[in-house]
Amino acid sequence: MIPDPDLFVAMYVRREAVLSSQIEGTQSTLEDLLEVELEPRRDQSQSDVGEIVNYVAAMNHGLGRLHELPISLRLIREIHGELLRDGRGSRATPGDFRTSQNWIGPAGATLAQATFVPPPPHEMNGALGDFERFLHEHADDHLIQAGLAHAQFETIHPFLDGNGRVGRLVITLLLVHHRVLRQPLLYLSHYLKRHRAEYYDRLAAVRFRGDWEGWMRFFLEGVAATADEAKRTAEEIFMLREEHRSLVMGNAGPNGLKLLSVLFRRPIVNVNTAASELEVTFATANKLVRRFEELGLLREMTGQRRLRLFRYEPYLRLFDDPAIEPESDVETETTQR
Repeated sequence: MIPDPDLFVAMYVRREAVLSSQIEGTQSTLEDLLEVELEPRRDQSQSDVGEIVNYVAAMNHGLGRLHELPISLRLIREIHGELLRDGRGSRATPGDFRTSQNWIGPAGATLAQATFVPPPPHEMNGALGDFERFLHEHADDHLIQAGLAHAQFETIHPFLDGNGRVGRLVITLLLVHHRVLRQPLLYLSHYLKRHRAEYYDRLAAVRFRGDWEGWMRFFLEGVAATADEAKRTAEEIFMLREEHRSLVMGNAGPNGLKLLSVLFRRPIVNVNTAASELEVTFATANKLVRRFEELGLLREMTGQRRLRLFRYEPYLRLFDDPAIEPESDVETETTQR
């Protein structure tokens, strides 16, 4: 349905990076990520948005490597290395499985207060071997295999940090690897964020009561809801693109159509970026950006006279999420060093 599916994939990858990171407690938004991609900040590696930039890189690395390497422990370690390569996560041995005990519980919880204690390192390595074999086994239904694999990975919890984000990415990588997905467009983090408490409860029920059926029902309902949402968004993007092409063609000429194409790839821009992308002068780009404002396609974000940023409002609105208040009982990973 989408004329250029790569643009759609790129936005979904960014959105997944934001939402999966928000499940772990980060506060940065999709707009923050797009701004940093446009104008990198000196201190971004130490911030929430720096973690999301790393997440996008980790996802793209994993998807790219699937052409050369089957999904495996080696690939999972590479993804983890990208995810935590700098900033706050760099202290958590990026790319290496843990060699010390960790546990899960409320922030600041001691081992005695943990809600779950994953296997110690000497048992973890055997569990990881079993996990990798399971990834390569024949499966009658790869969706079921992906759901089981995610729950097992989260239970093994093989890294000092980043287990949740890597584990959610494993779902999509498995489905792309087995050609269930032709494009990596199924990301469950929006569903899991909206049902975060049940997400944790269902994983706990597997660990303590063996309730795999309850987990799989929850997981598959999430897959169905996420697929429906992606389909609706695809339809809306197609209609929006056709509507805006007609509007721009009659009001902004050929350069306007070029700028519209840029905005689908880079929905937050400044005049310098527009001039560079279109290979026109600053004055010409500035005039074109003002015309897009008049047409209701761009909205100035900063309120400044200089260094202004413009948001492709109608397009980004398709990816906006209703505010979800952070939960006070979000589980965190703790490590015995």
